[in-house]
Amino acid sequence: MTTIERIETKQRMSRIVKHNGTIYLCGQVCTDATQGITEQTQTMLDKVETLLEQAGSDKEHMLSATIYIKDMQYFAEMNAVWDAWVPEGYAPARACVTASMAREALLVEISVVAAEK
Repeated sequence: MTTIERIETKQRMSRIVKHNGTIYLCGQVCTDATQGITEQTQTMLDKVETLLEQAGSDKEHMLSATIYIKDMQYFAEMNAVWDAWVPEGYAPARACVTASMAREALLVEISVVAAEK
């Protein structure tokens, strides 16, 4: 029997879903949308790190990441934060696409899939 564990479930989504040793995080955004892309990216990744730890994983066990960026003008600045955050040799499969955001002030969002430790 397959077990699915949903953590912090609300009507629209669960923050974390665990299935067969795989962890799925809902989309994460920054803590303060009034900040620029560097700060938004850093606080977004801090939230990912916290959720991974809560789910029994870490950055070294990320399998894939999809990054949604409001405008590719922010790509280099976002990547600078990303590159400093991801441990060398542990980069996940990754996609980065331009997307409309749920709120006008948001510049970046990420969705992560990871393996349990």
